[in-house]
Amino acid sequence: MDQGNVVGPVCLTIAGFDPSGGAGILADSRTFIDFGCSPAAAVTSLTFQNDRAVFGATHQSPEIVREQVKAIVGQSQVAAVKTGMLPTIEIVREVAQLIRQFQLPAPVVDPVLQSSSGFQLMEPDAITVLLNDLMPLVRVITPNIPEVEQLTGLRIEDDEGMRAGARKLREIGARAVLVKGGHRYRTASGRERVQEATDLLDDGGDVTFFRGEWIDAPPVRGTGCMLSAAMAACLAKGMRLEAAVGAAKKYVTDRLRTRYFELVTH
Repeated sequence: MDQGNVVGPVCLTIAGFDPSGGAGILADSRTFIDFGCSPAAAVTSLTFQNDRAVFGATHQSPEIVREQVKAIVGQSQVAAVKTGMLPTIEIVREVAQLIRQFQLPAPVVDPVLQSSSGFQLMEPDAITVLLNDLMPLVRVITPNIPEVEQLTGLRIEDDEGMRAGARKLREIGARAVLVKGGHRYRTASGRERVQEATDLLDDGGDVTFFRGEWIDAPPVRGTGCMLSAAMAACLAKGMRLEAAVGAAKKYVTDRLRTRYFELVTH
């Protein structure tokens, strides 16, 4: 196929559009470029949001999502796929069908259930379709702890809880699970005592903990988008999953550290 002006492997994000640029396909595309990849995108939803909150969204039809992806795969060899906001049953089913039909790479799935401000970004019934139809096709799913709890019904407060949550998602059908532990730890009284940024990767039963620096900075939107996009970019460049997670975590940490430095020096 004609690759046009592609200067690196093509990474496709299928996700929502955030007009403020903090999350969604714009954050994904910036991340792909930072890793030397060529970005491509299919928009699943037009959201109305800024740094403070999500105010609404207009979801695309599955036909519109399909036509966007068809145009991309008709010109480019896609090296990696990541998904973000998949808001409806119909879109989740369409994405699963597109992956099968066009034999796309097994995607990195960021299960975006709701915004940090509490806006529901995925219909409750679509979650069941995500678990049943899309989960068996993914390379890795990257939920944070509240998302793991919602997807599995488990309560997670420590390392063993993270292990159990990942194991449950693999039992449902995931090949690999990265549990993002940035929401740890909750005590019995509900107070948070987060000491370190701990993530857990369960790849087919092989468990690796990634323990890193906790940066005590104000919340930064789009870190989940950046992490999953960075993982997809690393996979596109031939990295093994464990190495891809490590590189992606370092990328996000560096971005957070830069953001923290900007805040404390201005």
